Amino acid sequence: MKTYEEALSEIKEIVSALQEGSISIDQLSEEVGKASELIQYCRTKLRKTSSELEKMFEDQE
Repeated sequence: MKTYEEALSEIKEIVSALQEGSISIDQLSEEVGKASELIQYCRTKLRKTSSELEKMFEDQE
């Protein structure tokens, strides 16, 4: 299981490689798919954390 920071770092690496043009056409589809999965993982992690924080603050009221 990756941490949020590891996933975000991988996304940044993929974006950087795309911007530099250092990914071949053959790798492009694979890297875009990988980035999509990582983005979904990060979104899920952020939503879960946000929900936990909201619940924690509601419990304190």
